[in-house]
This record gives sequence, C-alpha cells and structure tokens, in this order.
Amino acid sequence: MIYDICCIGHITSDKIVTPRSVVNMPGGTALYFSSALRHFDLRYLLVTAVAEKDGHLLSSLKSADISMAMQPTEHTLCFENIYEADQDRRVQRVSQTADPFDAASLQTVNATIFHLGPLLIGDIPAELIIQLARRAKVSLDVQGFLRKLSGENVVPADWPAKKELLPHVQVLKANDEEAAVLTGEKDIHKAATVLAAWGVTEVVITLGSKGSLVYADGVFTEIPAYRPKAVVDATGCGDTYMAGYLYQRLKGKTISESGKFGAAMATLKIQASGPFEGDEVSVWSVVQNS
Repeated sequence: MIYDICCIGHITSDKIVTPRSVVNMPGGTALYFSSALRHFDLRYLLVTAVAEKDGHLLSSLKSADISMAMQPTEHTLCFENIYEADQDRRVQRVSQTADPFDAASLQTVNATIFHLGPLLIGDIPAELIIQLARRAKVSLDVQGFLRKLSGENVVPADWPAKKELLPHVQVLKANDEEAAVLTGEKDIHKAATVLAAWGVTEVVITLGSKGSLVYADGVFTEIPAYRPKAVVDATGCGDTYMAGYLYQRLKGKTISESGKFGAAMATLKIQASGPFEGDEVSVWSVVQNS
C-alpha cells in the first residue's frame, strides 16, 4: 500500500505542568499529529516506538483505529513540559530516552509524504532522511534536531548536518526561535530565505499566538492566528498545525488555504488538554467566522 501521509516519531510519556493543572498523558509529535488526522479522509500510517511495558500509551490511537507500525525500543521517551501563563514558551526536561528509528526496517514503507517528528538529536538517523527523500516528499519538524540534553534539561543546540540534509527536505517546520538557531537570523523573513537557499522547498515558521509565515517560490505568505475561546494547553499545537497544513497541501490547496486550515486546527486544540478532537467542518468554521 502507498499511504498518503506517514508520520515517523516517538510516542512519549508526558507530564504537562501549567498554572492551572498538572496532567500526565501520552504525547509527542507522533501522538498529536496522528490524532489530528483521525477524522480526515486519507490513508495514514504512524511509525512509532514505545517500550513494551508502556503499551497503554497507545490506547487512544488504537481506539481511533489509526494504523501503526511499531519499532522496538528498550525505553519510552519521557518528557516534562512546564508552561507559565504565556504558553508560547515552555521549559522541558527528559527523564528517559528511547532508541532511534531504524532506516533499514522502513525500506518497504511507501507514502506520498513522510512527516518526521524527531524529539531529540539522534531520533531520526541521517540515512533515513536520505532514503525517504529518494521515493517521497519529506516534511520535517526540526525541533528534535535542535535539542540536546544537559543532565535532564533540554537545551537548544545547532544541527551540524543541516546543510547536508536540508536539501532532502521539501517542507520544513520550525518556530521563530528554532529558525534563528538554524540560520543565525532573528528576522524570520531573512531566516526563511536562508533555509530556502539551503534547499528547502516550503519553509513554515510558526509564531505561536502571532500566526505563522510560509516561504516558497520566492513568495512570503502570512498566516493569521485565530483567537481561541480559552488558552488551556499549547502542547501539540505545532503538530496539529502541520497535520492540517500537509493534509490540505496533499489535497491541492494553496499555501494560504492550507496555512489557515492548520492555524484554525491549532486554535481549536489549544482550548483543551490532549489532542485535537474536531473535524473539517469545525475547522473551516473557525476560518470563516474569524
């Protein structure tokens, strides 16, 4: 089978700390991205990894009938996300890491788009990116390649292999801070042009409550943020945005339409803890009524 979208990333055991609550739950790009697409019409596969004893972290994905291919790992990746009142920013800690994905075992998996969601340096080996780019479009959330551990604390770091590997990436997602770390440019427009010059076809820079920016074919597209009814939990908003963006691009929508759809999904997601729960009708309603 050729899947429309295949996401590769670890499911995590998360502790979410906000001024309102402390919640223990499964997380990671793999969870939020996959859950956001469960009500949409597409052939989807998640390639992920959790330790055998932590199989309960997959229960929501199994109940949603999301197709999964499991990779072996001795341990499950464990994150603590700590938010202050401004949920555009967070502090992260890691108490346990997982094994990297194995490129050889994914040679027979075929998809139109592979979305890679590394959470730490080492999750996705370079040979896997190169291998996938030979047969499909590669979308990358770069956050994991810009994180290293200092003890249990997650600290920012540059990605040494960026100029070697970014030419194999068609769609790159980074937030404004990540784009600055990658390029040395604090101006997001300059950062986007640098990333494009390094070989990326579509550069997506998310700006939290300030919206997002997409740069492709020499054109900047400004995407607005939609005001949520309440700000409850921002964890997974970027993953939710990218799920909506790639889904609409897959359907042939413009960058503007796709960005607005992703932004509306992120707005609905931030209003509650846990993954996005809506459908296409609820998402377009946010766009049309804002």
